[in-house]
Amino acid sequence: LRHVGYGIPTDLFGPFVTACVQVIRSLTDDDKAEEAFRWSLSLISRILTRVINEGSTIVMKAINTNSAKGLRKAVGCAPRGKRALWMLNIQVGTQSISPLLWAIETGSLEAAKAIIQDLLTIRADRDRYYYGMDIMFERHPDIIKRLCADAPALLPALLDGLVWRSRTTENGLRRVNCYIKHLLVDADGEFNKAIEWITDNQDPKVVCHPLLTISTDMVWSRVAFRTFLVLKVWFLFTLIIFVMSQSILNHLSAVEAINSGAASGAASGAASGA
Repeated sequence: LRHVGYGIPTDLFGPFVTACVQVIRSLTDDDKAEEAFRWSLSLISRILTRVINEGSTIVMKAINTNSAKGLRKAVGCAPRGKRALWMLNIQVGTQSISPLLWAIETGSLEAAKAIIQDLLTIRADRDRYYYGMDIMFERHPDIIKRLCADAPALLPALLDGLVWRSRTTENGLRRVNCYIKHLLVDADGEFNKAIEWITDNQDPKVVCHPLLTISTDMVWSRVAFRTFLVLKVWFLFTLIIFVMSQSILNHLSAVEAINSGAASGAASGAASGA
């Protein structure tokens, strides 16, 4: 399916097969070997032609041109219920490819940014709301890791899409919803490594994003703080004992020095009086 992303014209498969067969013909006189090579290469070309014809959607064509405008136009005709699938999954037979992941891998960042923004836009009709966050993280649970490795410039767009801000204000305040579930918990219910991946990226602007600030503060105050204290109780206990022991020992040493000085002075006074 990677040939779908390469954007190869299917008209070129026929001349390519003919050229390869002519090269083999100049290298051997075995007609059976030549016919076998022709048959196998023709079969491969037919398979690739079918895959490209079925997988070359308007979304993939927009990604190949790296056009955000073309991509928005391509998904504009998709039903709202299938809009996210158009940008996350292309199925041909038993194989599938993700247009979003392909755009990231090939460096089509404008198209990838448009896909992320479109997926994280809340839409609605008379029946329900549509928000592609769950589908995106279900299809790509390591999307943050891939962005940190291949396209760190898209991280702000992803994090901004996980924040909903109300259009209206009340008493000078605006309601905000932060969707941090997939930053904290993975599909198996375990702690997600998204914060670790972003930390390893070492980008201070991304780390200071409000969504990450809320996530890290919540993890620290509700989970990590108690565990940290439990692990450090013995250290704090030994530290307190050390400080107290040093203070008491130093005080005892000073008292002993004063007492010994007083005793020697008394002894010397008695000797001089005698």
